[in-house]
Amino acid sequence: MSTPQRSITVRQVMKSSFHGISGLATVYEALNAMKRHRTSLLVVEKRHPDDELGLLLVSDIARQVLARDRSPQRVNVYEVMTKPAICVHPDMDIRYCSRLFARFNLVRALVVEEGRFLRIAAGSGPPNDDHFTKISFAPGERR
Repeated sequence: MSTPQRSITVRQVMKSSFHGISGLATVYEALNAMKRHRTSLLVVEKRHPDDELGLLLVSDIARQVLARDRSPQRVNVYEVMTKPAICVHPDMDIRYCSRLFARFNLVRALVVEEGRFLRIAAGSGPPNDDHFTKISFAPGERR
């Protein structure tokens, strides 16, 4: 008889670094923040307790601002961000999270617990059940 395999949770593999921005900031400010922090996404902060978190990706800026020849200095983050962002619970089994990513063609999702944003779950490569094998582990957290 085989012993049950210990499941890996999203909490064990979520990325440890993230940077936020206000939805009222300009896209120009967001691009400068992305460059400064060497990231391709920013978490858009809640404006009030009943609000939802958002995500701003470089691809959102490219598609909705640059490709349409809009000025980054005149467009606000809230005009181009993805909101509400798809969120996962930190105790979710990584296999289910991977399936969610594959079903909705996701690359990253916010990790939220009790309404609080914790970190980002991000995979690399084509989505499948091994989607999270190349993720950066948080400091001190190893499988």
